[in-house]
Amino acid sequence: MLNICYINTVGTLGGAEQVLLASIKSVRERVPDSQISVILFSDGPLKRKIEDLGGKVVVLPLPRNLHAMGDSQFRSRSPWRSRLSLVTAVLRSTPKALGFVIRLQQTLAKLSPHLIHSNGFKAHTLSILAQPRGVPVLWHLHDFCSQRPAMARILKFLKGRAAGGIAISKAVQTDASLMLKGLPIRVVLNAVDTDHFQPLPQDASLLDTLAGLPSSSMDPVRIGIVATYANWKGQDVFLEAAALILTQRNLPSIRFYIIGGPIYSTAGSQFSEEELVAKARDLKISEFVRFIPFQDDPAPIYRSLDIVVHASTSPEPFGLTVVEAMSCGRAVIVSEAGGALELFTDGYDGLGHPPGNATQLANSMLQLITDPRLRTQLGTNARETVIQKFALKRYGDELVATYRDMVSPL
Repeated sequence: MLNICYINTVGTLGGAEQVLLASIKSVRERVPDSQISVILFSDGPLKRKIEDLGGKVVVLPLPRNLHAMGDSQFRSRSPWRSRLSLVTAVLRSTPKALGFVIRLQQTLAKLSPHLIHSNGFKAHTLSILAQPRGVPVLWHLHDFCSQRPAMARILKFLKGRAAGGIAISKAVQTDASLMLKGLPIRVVLNAVDTDHFQPLPQDASLLDTLAGLPSSSMDPVRIGIVATYANWKGQDVFLEAAALILTQRNLPSIRFYIIGGPIYSTAGSQFSEEELVAKARDLKISEFVRFIPFQDDPAPIYRSLDIVVHASTSPEPFGLTVVEAMSCGRAVIVSEAGGALELFTDGYDGLGHPPGNATQLANSMLQLITDPRLRTQLGTNARETVIQKFALKRYGDELVATYRDMVSPL
C-alpha cells in the first residue's frame, strides 16, 4: 500500500494541476489500495476533481502575502537590488510564514504519509520546512529553475533535504541539474487520459455559445489558444498573428478564440483580460476574437476547434495543452522551444513556429486554414503519437516505480 500526500499551491485548474490529477488517477489505477491525500493552499474547482478521484483534500489557506510572493516581484536590473527585495519580502512574511509552517506540520502529522509529493516552487519550499522526520519529499519540477532565480536560490538551500525530483521533460531535467546540482532528478513525461481526451464529433456551436455568439451559417475555421494568462503564454502574439491573417483576401470565414484566464496571485506575472481585449481593439480585430473563461473540462473545447495554437514566447517546460489537443485529434501549431520540442515532429503530427514570431505563426495558421486535408492528417498522426508516448499507464508505472525507490521498505 502507498500513502502519498500531494501538496499543491493553488485550487484552480492550470497545467500543473492537470498533471496532479493524472498522477492521482494513474497511481490509484496502478495501486488500487493506495491512500491519496492532497493539501491545497487555496480552495477552488481542483478540490472537487480530486475528491471525484477518491482523494482526501485538506484546504490550508496560505497567507495572502506568501501567495503573492514570486520572482516577478524581485526582478531588477541590479542583482543586488533583487536580492535585497527578496530578503526584505521574506523577513516581512516570516511571522505569518512560521505560523503557516506549524499548521502544515500538524496537518502532515495527522495524514502520516509514506511520501510527500510537492507540486510547484512554493509547495517545494514549504514541504521541506514542514517535513516530518523520516518522510521523503519528492519535488515535481514543472518549470525551469533558471527562469525563477529567486525561488531557485531557496531550493538550492533546501535541496539537501529533498529525496529527489522528477522533471516533466528532458529540457527541465537539464536545466534543474545545473541549478540544483546533486539532487537526483529523473524524467517522467506528463501524460493525459486518452480515453477522456479522444476524438469525437465536433460540436461546432459550443465555442460560439460560450462566447455569447450566434451560430454561424458559414461554418468558420475556428482557431484557438488554450492557456493561462501568464505573460509568456503568447496571447499577444496570437492576436498579432490573427491581425496579419485578416489582411489576406479570399480566405474562408475565420474566428479566433482565447480560452483561459488569470490563475496565479503573483504580482506582475500575467495579462488581464482587459489588456488583451484592448490589444485586439488596437489591432482592429475585435469582431473576430472572442474570450472564453477556463472550462473545468477542456476536452470539448479542443474538439470544437479546427486548429489549436501554442504560442509561448519563452521555452515551455512541457506544453500539456499541446498533448491534450493532439490526443483529441486536433491539428496543433507549436512554439519550438524547450520541452514542447519533445512533443511533436514538425510536418508529421503538428507544425512548428519560432517563439514570439507572429509572422511565422500566421504563415502556419494560413497553411492549415487553406488545407483541411492537412489538418485532418496532422490530427490523425497526433492521436497516434499521444497513445504511444503519453498514455496514463506508462505514466503510472514510472511514477509508482519512483515512489517505491524512495520509500523502502513499504
